[in-house]
Amino acid sequence: MSSSPRRVEPDVPFAVHAPFAGTVVAIATRAEQPVRAGQALVILEAMKMEHEVIAERDGLVERIEVSPGDTVAKGQPLASIRGLDASAPEGGHPEPVQRREPEPREDLDAVDRRHALIFDEARPDAIAKRHDRGRRTARENLADLVDAGTFVEYGPLMFAAQERRRDRDELIRRTPADGLVAGVGDIDGHPAVAMSYDYTVLAGTQGMRNHTKKDRLFEIAERRRLPVVLFAEGGGGRPGDVDWPIVAGLDCRAFHLFARLSALVPLVGIASGYCFAGNAALLGCCDVVIATEDASIGMGGPAMIEGGGLGVYAPADVGPIEVQSANGVVDLRVDDEAAAVAAARRYLGYFTEPSRARPDAAPDQTGLRDLVPPNRRRTYDVRQVIGSLFDSDSLLELRRGFGLGMVTALARVEGHAIGVIANDPSHLGGAIDAHAADKATRFMQLCDAFGLPLVFLCDTPGFMVGPQAERTATVRHFSRMFLTGANLHVPTGTVVLRKGYGLGAQAMAGGGFKAPLFTVGWPTSEFGAMGLEGAVRLGMRRELEAIEDPDQRQRAFDAAVAAAYERGKGISMAEYFEIDDVIDPAETRRWIAMLFGEAAEADHAAPPVKRRPNVDAW
Repeated sequence: MSSSPRRVEPDVPFAVHAPFAGTVVAIATRAEQPVRAGQALVILEAMKMEHEVIAERDGLVERIEVSPGDTVAKGQPLASIRGLDASAPEGGHPEPVQRREPEPREDLDAVDRRHALIFDEARPDAIAKRHDRGRRTARENLADLVDAGTFVEYGPLMFAAQERRRDRDELIRRTPADGLVAGVGDIDGHPAVAMSYDYTVLAGTQGMRNHTKKDRLFEIAERRRLPVVLFAEGGGGRPGDVDWPIVAGLDCRAFHLFARLSALVPLVGIASGYCFAGNAALLGCCDVVIATEDASIGMGGPAMIEGGGLGVYAPADVGPIEVQSANGVVDLRVDDEAAAVAAARRYLGYFTEPSRARPDAAPDQTGLRDLVPPNRRRTYDVRQVIGSLFDSDSLLELRRGFGLGMVTALARVEGHAIGVIANDPSHLGGAIDAHAADKATRFMQLCDAFGLPLVFLCDTPGFMVGPQAERTATVRHFSRMFLTGANLHVPTGTVVLRKGYGLGAQAMAGGGFKAPLFTVGWPTSEFGAMGLEGAVRLGMRRELEAIEDPDQRQRAFDAAVAAAYERGKGISMAEYFEIDDVIDPAETRRWIAMLFGEAAEADHAAPPVKRRPNVDAW
């Protein structure tokens, strides 16, 4: 604090006045002492706070007008300083004020000592056990995920709420951050919330204090629209937190707040090791679940299973990766934690960097002409088609182990992020069963939520039929494709590679061939209200049954199928404008590029706060 600045002539004394009313508690500079601009002269106390009144220029203190204990009014003179002429001879100026070494700060030292206890180095035995199992710590995983020097940690000084049963110092040493390391940092240059349960702290369980930390970070993610990456390893709720005044703790807000983020920001869950109960519930809310080969995921761990009288199981047997990959819980199956982090970074890139210029990324498109065999009965690898159609090294397939008749993948076209849904003719001939329908539907929701256009690569004889299929509730599951496809906000396009039959083909076009921005066929495309063979058998049953000679009957059947195939060729469909064109496969990318143009944007109104309420867990 200082009095108002004023122009002072050399060797002319000037007064320093009190800037406000207060009590003098100390004299910082005595009379006849040199003073530098910015140096304290008098310490005033007002409203329980001490304020320095400083000199505004170099000079010599001529008089101090007050003493400690004096009460002064605003504007009252406190000191008189004589300024010196800049041309004064050497020795006429005050000696330079020597900068003092900073005094020891016990408060700062205490903070440093307390923070040092949260890091892995403070618990060498626990960390060694973790490393002996070939696993990384929570902090090591987050350091790998988040750009160096950008992580700001929230709540690091927390510890488990167990002071009624354990020593406080022990809790500080053994339960740092209450078993949840969480904060905000950049991932490939884009801010995100990143958090990891710490399995070295009470088996990564959900403590009552770390629940409140999650609440805080989830609210920040909502306010700032930040993606969330959650390392979910842990054993669920922690019954040992006896300090918290609860009965059941069912008013915990974390699950509600996290689920509310769905379709607002990308949610990435990583499971490595054991992930049970509440930890698994949060994992299941994520848009994408990445799991390592040693993961075991379950809504109840061994203790809960045994407590329910359901048997005794080892943790690794509850929900191993083979089960959770095949049943659709896991979207990306990876080798280890390092691969999981790399997959999380790559996945987020499609949403944080939806447009990434790569002018040289296109493979040779002429190779597409030979990937679907002219022989309509010969199968082929649809993943080769996808890999050749989109930018090189841009594919990230999700849920590969589940719904085998459908491929869902993120990709790029000329650097633009896009979603791809394709029938796989190597499984059930490309027929859409209940699992394939669920897989496609959820992927549609994911792309719709975050504004990624969708391309359908259609090769399906229709939906799966038969008594066995009906036991899987196909009627309801298949219809989800219509309900979701008809209500998408993002541009879509359909390319029929070969078979485009019946309701299955319509489902691969958002409900009908006029629903997408374009529906085109390749030269190998064929169409019909149902499979050609089935249509002939149904439509010509009486005629065929009337032919007694089996060979002649087969020839008649083959001729009818051939005639139906001629009528259902892609060119015929285009002639009647039931599709927009039949194209050279090498021209497919040019059509897909329409989905990123101004016309596509204009065709879809600006989204509200959320494009959709949420992305289904299933």
